[in-house]
This record gives sequence, structure tokens and C-alpha cells, in this order.
Amino acid sequence: MPLRTARRPLVLAFVVASGLAAPALAADAGGAGGSGAGLAALDTAPPAGAQPPVTLDDKGITARFSDGSRLRIGGRLQADFGTGRVQQRGFGTVFEDPARIRRAWLETYLSLKDFEFAFQYDFNERRVPISDAIVAYKGIKDVIITHGNFKEPFSLDQLISDNNTVFTERSLADAFAPARNFGSAIGTHAGTLTMVTGVFGGNVNTGIGNQGIASTTRVTTAPWLSEDRKEVLHLGVAGSFRSLPQDSSGLTLSSRSEAFLFDRPLVNTRAVRDAESISRVGFEAAWQHGPFRLQAEYILTEVGRFGGAPTLRFQGGYVQATAVLNGQNRTYRVAAPYGSEFGVFGGIEVAENQRVSRGGAGVFETSLRYSAIDLESRSVRGGIEHDFTAGVNWYPDRNIRFVFDYVRSHSSPSAEALGFGRRTVDADIFIGRAQLYW
Repeated sequence: MPLRTARRPLVLAFVVASGLAAPALAADAGGAGGSGAGLAALDTAPPAGAQPPVTLDDKGITARFSDGSRLRIGGRLQADFGTGRVQQRGFGTVFEDPARIRRAWLETYLSLKDFEFAFQYDFNERRVPISDAIVAYKGIKDVIITHGNFKEPFSLDQLISDNNTVFTERSLADAFAPARNFGSAIGTHAGTLTMVTGVFGGNVNTGIGNQGIASTTRVTTAPWLSEDRKEVLHLGVAGSFRSLPQDSSGLTLSSRSEAFLFDRPLVNTRAVRDAESISRVGFEAAWQHGPFRLQAEYILTEVGRFGGAPTLRFQGGYVQATAVLNGQNRTYRVAAPYGSEFGVFGGIEVAENQRVSRGGAGVFETSLRYSAIDLESRSVRGGIEHDFTAGVNWYPDRNIRFVFDYVRSHSSPSAEALGFGRRTVDADIFIGRAQLYW
């Protein structure tokens, strides 16, 4: 489906749904037989001790109504800066720009009785500006049914919000994660056990119907979880199968070094023209105790091919360790507000006395990660890459973060090195990020 026909109906549907909700609330408030609930509650003095009907705080602008409905408007702004060098003659410019906006999002969330609406738009993204665009039904206990454009239930690293990821970018293995697509999913949890399964087409920005059909499922459990949800042992497994259309576009898998400003991928399969299907299986584990957290994933990907050609097999994974030096660690969330983000970690919380605006020094977090990806199989010589990343995060105040990462990349052999006699390519990258989110 072309971009113009894929995007406009969904945006229009969301706007119409939000627009219809407001008159309905107003009718409840002032119509014949109305109960006085809804938008008219904004003019009603709240009970003693209750939150005001409209608030502006670290969660954005929130309007609350007496029937329990809630409208929130938030956003995020991420600006990256850095430098780097490649130890290979003729490679060319490492960074086209020393600084660039990574994300500039506007987010709206409407909670209306048993329904949740969400819409996220990235003004900095030309190709896929629409992120989440969903309607979710939550009227069944411990069950969420979601329809729209959202993340397929695959990979802990991918499902953690980019507001809360430890490093500026996810690992090399994220090249195998399907990320956001248009479809329907049902998720549930019982205690600390979660399961989400769904059926998805293509991304709403690039064409719902031109990327085949996928079935994706993820199951997680937390056999050990403290009462405050700060200490946890997390285990998970996910699987995905997508049939691909037989057309001239083909399937391409690639990954660039773990820095947004590093534009050129060091490993790249190029287009696999005879790809019939892509299957993924992922294993994930995380252990968090006190200020420390260990997290790891392994993803195996198989590409089936038309005409009985041999299957291609690719793999990747990472292991990372973090330590919060002077604050509390991240909270583990079992259930999701909507979609597929069950069994994930939240962000760092800055206590009142730690805020720079209150005379504190903020919260500091250190991190290390090793990740690898193998895109070589049979006749496809996409390359093998290993990355080592060391980082420091500083949270000076609520909703503000500064990230500083050093990435050492080693690819051998690499698609970009084909013109250099298949020699290795080594890169040293320093990347920083200033982040504001609300």
C-alpha cells in the first residue's frame, strides 16, 4: 500500500475517535439525564486532597475527568552529538554531521473507560514518522487487546522504551527485531507470567499490505521479584514467522555501529531477492539486584527461499551490565498499558533531594556491553561485527538525561570492506545524547 494511502486513514481514524470522545463526555455531563461527568468536570472543584482536573508536570499535560477518563499529552526530544574514526583507507566520512536530532516526538494518550487510544508522531523522521497508533480494549481482567501500529512482541531490548534504554542505541542484534508493524495482539498476565501473541502486516508508514503476514509470540516469567519490583530475575522466549511476498524488493538485513550518527552499515546482506519467509527465535534473561543489572539476549534468524534454495541462517546477541552509583535501580513492569510491552524495565527515578534544581547532583549510571552479529550464510556474505560499548548516564533532574558512550567496532569481513580486499574494518566512536522527555 502506498504511503499516502496507508498513513492518512489511520491518522484520520485516530483524530475522529478522539473528537467523538469529547462530545460524548460533554453529553454525559450536560445532556438530558446526564450524570454531570465528563468534560464539565474541568469546571468542578475537586474534592479535598484530590488532584486538580488539569496538571502540568513531569508526565506532560494531563486532563482528568470525574468518570475516570484521562487525556495526556507528552513528548520526547533527543539530540545526538559525537565524533569518530575508521581505521581503513578509502572508507570515507565517518559522520556526515557532528550533531543531529535523533527523535522529536509528540505523544497523545486517551483513556476512556475500558479503552485506551495512543498516537505518537516523530517530526524528525521522514520515512516512518508514525510510531504507535492504536486502540486497545482493557475491559477483560488481566487481558489487553490491541489493534493498530505498535511493536511486535519480540526482544526485551526492543520493547524497552528508547527513553529508558541504557545506551544511545540498541545492540547489533536489534537488526533481527521486527519492531513496529500494523496488526492485532492479545496480551495477558497471571502473577509474573506474561504472554502476548499477535498477527501483523507491514508498517503503517511504508505499506500495511506489501510486507507479508507475520505471527509473533512472546512469553516471559519472573520467578523472583521483590515487593518493590526493584530486584528481579527475568526470563523470556519469543518466536516470529513472517511470509514474504515474491516481488523485486527482496529482504535486506543490516546493522551499523551502535551510534545514530554513524550512517554507513559495516555489515549488510544486500537484498536477498528470493526470500520467501523469515523466522526468528529469541531468548532473553535479566537479573537485577541492588544497584546492579545483567541482561542478555540471543536471536537466531532463518530466511526461507523460493525455488527450494537452501535456507540462510543468521544470528546475533549481546550481554550488558549496568550499575546505578547513587540511586535506586529501575522498576520492573509486568503488565503493559497497551500493546506488547509486558515484562520490561522502566527508567531511572531521581529522588527529590537528588535533583540539581533542589541542590542535588543527580543520579549516575555506568554501563558495559558486548554485542555481535553474524550475517554470513552460504552465498550471502554480509559480514560479522563485534561491538564493545562503555557508557555513562547522568540524570540531573526528572525527565532529563545525558548519555555518553564509547563504541569500539570490529567487522571482519564486512560488506563495506569488499572493495578493500575483504580486510577488517575497525571504528572508534564517541557519541553523546541530550534527552528531554515528558
